[in-house]
Amino acid sequence: MTTERIVVIGADAAGMSAAHQALRSARAAGRDIEVIALERTQDTSYSACGIPYLVAGLVGSEDELSARSPEQHRAMGVDLRMGVTAERIDLTARQVDISIGDALTGESHPDSIGFDTLVLATGAQPIIPDWARDADGELLPGVQAAKTLDDARYWLDLLGPTAAGEGRRGLVVGGGYIGIEMAEALLERGCATTLITRSTVMSSLDPEMSDRIADTLREAGVELVTGDIIASAELLTDGTKRLTTRDGRTLDADVVMLGLGVRPATTLGAEAGLPVGEFGGYRTDDHQYLGHGVWAAGDCSEVTDRMTGRPAFLPLGTHANKQGRVCGYNIVGGNERFAGALGTAITRFRAGSAYLEIARTGLSTRHAAAAGFDPVSLITDSSTASGYMNESSPIAIDIIADRHNGRLLGGQIVGGQASGKRIDTIAAALWGAMSVDDLAEMDLAYAPPFATVWEAVQLAARRLAERL
Repeated sequence: MTTERIVVIGADAAGMSAAHQALRSARAAGRDIEVIALERTQDTSYSACGIPYLVAGLVGSEDELSARSPEQHRAMGVDLRMGVTAERIDLTARQVDISIGDALTGESHPDSIGFDTLVLATGAQPIIPDWARDADGELLPGVQAAKTLDDARYWLDLLGPTAAGEGRRGLVVGGGYIGIEMAEALLERGCATTLITRSTVMSSLDPEMSDRIADTLREAGVELVTGDIIASAELLTDGTKRLTTRDGRTLDADVVMLGLGVRPATTLGAEAGLPVGEFGGYRTDDHQYLGHGVWAAGDCSEVTDRMTGRPAFLPLGTHANKQGRVCGYNIVGGNERFAGALGTAITRFRAGSAYLEIARTGLSTRHAAAAGFDPVSLITDSSTASGYMNESSPIAIDIIADRHNGRLLGGQIVGGQASGKRIDTIAAALWGAMSVDDLAEMDLAYAPPFATVWEAVQLAARRLAERL
């Protein structure tokens, strides 16, 4: 009897979730499979979301970000091969052409590996604008993204000890989650920090919520440049980067952190004729099946937005792990499905006395209108605990609903300590297709150190329901 070979390309969240789930499911079913995982870097199963905090010096070492080492994966049955780059997929021959790197010499040699089933978990790549590269296509010195552990090592080497950033000028390009987190990291390092974004800070939120975040950033000492983009960059003789914006502004920086988002890494499969969607990600079915005995999971894949029923690109570790698990079940005969996503996300900004938690789920007012709803929204200011308790922090909650039927469409939170995770209540209500009245009537916990009698989320929902 021939052993079925499953080859997984990419050994981070989705890939290793798929690999281990396939092994567990096969053992339970009495099937004999071989799982080979190919990873082009020397890192596996690490928390990319922890990189800003590692760079800031708030995490002790890169090892703390690793969930499992290569040796642990191998001990659990996965044939994990590091430093191996997949170059080409031949679906007819059921073969992957690879190049194997030599860590000592830096050279590589070609080879190939056959498969019965293929899992693509190639993740996403940071967006690097043309101005960030020199004539040879290399990144300018002192300019880097914050996507991989190699990026983190670059920043740690460049910034040195925690206090070594003192006196340096840092520029963060991008006003989303990573941009805010990296602005915090630069401030933590003592850098004078500027953040530039093409629209507004956290533009996925409604404008008034975005404005509140911008006010806190400015109070913490971040210089904000909104509604503008970098048009060109010049490397001066002293290492300074002189950047010129579209509107003619000049910004000088010693270090430039790129937080412009990511694109799905799908070139390998697209060149083999596998389908990609409108956002450039693999367009699988809800079982993570792509076609031709090929499956895909994680940041290289698009998902279904549960609010609109349309494809979306929502690269998050939570989705990657879930999709990998679904994939691992199904490639050995299971019938699991990935039920879509809401775009639920959370972060925080902390600098000196400034502290802000930021969270969102579902649709913003603008996106709800674009999706064909008739949205109405209301921001309610409240507190996270009874006002007489020391734990009490301010919280602003933006609830979005459909004007005609009261269906809950989305929620956003900007507030102090213990405010952000309340977004999970709204996300759960969205998952269950509840109305704002349903949310307002849910039985949620109350005690003075934790909530007000009318819990902040329910108070916001009730006020919007009354308006409707």
